[in-house]
Amino acid sequence: MSNQFRETPQQKKQLENVFKELKNVPGSLMKAMQKAQDIYGYLPIEVMQRIAAACNAPVEEVYGIATFYAQFNIEPMGKYKVGICLGTACYVKGSGVILDKVKERLHIEPGHTSEDMKYTLEATRCIGCCGLAPVMTINGEVHGNLVPADLDKIFAKYGD
Repeated sequence: MSNQFRETPQQKKQLENVFKELKNVPGSLMKAMQKAQDIYGYLPIEVMQRIAAACNAPVEEVYGIATFYAQFNIEPMGKYKVGICLGTACYVKGSGVILDKVKERLHIEPGHTSEDMKYTLEATRCIGCCGLAPVMTINGEVHGNLVPADLDKIFAKYGD
């Protein structure tokens, strides 16, 4: 996938305003990162470099935080975020097979976004729907008791 960063003048101004707002706020690094992700939808390296400079932190620290915490994305996200639960109950009931079928269908690995920016695939931990195992979510909508044959009908709802 082409990961070329594009920024609108409005986004640039919003980020500059975040830096002004947090200029003298101690411990503002995480807050700046959260606000930047709200603006861009993810944290491209160019934005992480500007955050680091504005917060007087090494870019390695910003990158480390961005890759450690699940709330941050360093890759653009697709229109639909697909999560396949790999928690124990789901895995025992076949979520590994569901994940393989979804990877094949979307032509992406977990943690990545399709070329057309339509889908981002995530392999998740337990989401608390064990009674519906195996489970897949699409933008928070839960699809449970899945078998591979269900995938065509589910993805048809999203234009596939």
